[in-house]
Amino acid sequence: MKASRREFLKLGVAASTALLPLPALAQGAAPRVVVVGGGFAGASCARALRQADGRIAVTLVDAKATFTACPFSNAVIGGLRELSAQQFTYDRVAADGIVVARAMATAVDAQSVTLADGARLPYDRLVLAPGIDIRWDALPGYDEAAAAQMPHAWRAGEQTLLLRRQLEAMDDGGLVVISAPANPFRCPPGPYERASLIAHYLKTKKPKSKLMILDAKDAFSKQRLFQAAWAELYPGLLEWVPLSKGGAVTSVDAATRTLMTDFGRHQAKVANVIPPQKAGRIADVAGVADGTGWCPIDPVTFESKLQPRIHVIGDAAIAGAMPKSAFAANSQAKTCAAAVARLLTGATPSAPKLINTCYSLVAPDYGISVAGVYQPSASGQLAEVPGSGGVSPAGAPRATRAAEALLAEAWFRTITDETFG
Repeated sequence: MKASRREFLKLGVAASTALLPLPALAQGAAPRVVVVGGGFAGASCARALRQADGRIAVTLVDAKATFTACPFSNAVIGGLRELSAQQFTYDRVAADGIVVARAMATAVDAQSVTLADGARLPYDRLVLAPGIDIRWDALPGYDEAAAAQMPHAWRAGEQTLLLRRQLEAMDDGGLVVISAPANPFRCPPGPYERASLIAHYLKTKKPKSKLMILDAKDAFSKQRLFQAAWAELYPGLLEWVPLSKGGAVTSVDAATRTLMTDFGRHQAKVANVIPPQKAGRIADVAGVADGTGWCPIDPVTFESKLQPRIHVIGDAAIAGAMPKSAFAANSQAKTCAAAVARLLTGATPSAPKLINTCYSLVAPDYGISVAGVYQPSASGQLAEVPGSGGVSPAGAPRATRAAEALLAEAWFRTITDETFG
């Protein structure tokens, strides 16, 4: 279906090239941009489009009335924060003059987006920000039913609360196992921040318990900083098992909460299985996802390399060295909005520089971070600007770590206010 759809769109575009309108702004008409997905990428892009040119008619499509943020949701799991602190409405987005369509996008063609209720939204440019979907067929034994026993909690909401309730119900002395996937996946340091905050919960509430990370990788983001913090804060409580030592989970049994590797079986009292992922479903429907399940894009405009006039931003995009993070999604959204505004006038977008900063909490008063600057490269992808990146200093005093924890809180307030406030 995907291949035939792509061919249909390519043929349709080729056959109608002579009939395509000139850029709408060049004709004096209000151009129409539809943005599908109301997370950090989509909502940020919709607002940035209106700020770039108030003549652009922007429609934001998302089936949910409330967005639940993933950043800081690990603190919810660890009992440090309530889920309500993660939830935001689209009231302020609508107040910017953006039409908010509360419906699921079910189909995309070269001219319009079709919603679940049958309505069609024509567009001059389409921006897809679908986030992730779980690859339910990627790990034997793990499907949607299994997630009720072994939550992934990788889309914030009920799964977040389920994992928290399981930890609260576990007797002291139980084993908690986290299964971390191979790259790429949403939020590279996320499993390790989660392990840290669960370890903090166990240390303070259930000190006889243990936590094990079964990892399909031998290296991960901010690894030296995490491991130094674990040795300091959670000695004997947290164990990381890398790929080379049998960490890759090959199958699971949800009924017994057992995780199998090539080296053995691990039966957990609480199992958090973070499975392989792919771009959200609408990316596949629109023909912008390739065989990897993710979406190749032009690094200057974020226009799909597979379908013209469709842009992909956020976690779904193949963004080269740029990680799948909320800050990256917000940065890509602004870049894409500026490019789309220029393309609608027939102008050429300029090459961007994009920034990402990612904070992680190892404890409530212990923060670490990584930052980078990215630009289009000769390879056709985003590459890190040499010498631009950096991580928190190794061996820093606890006062520095406490200051970074406060900065993390301030970052979350800032980005959510900018996106939804």
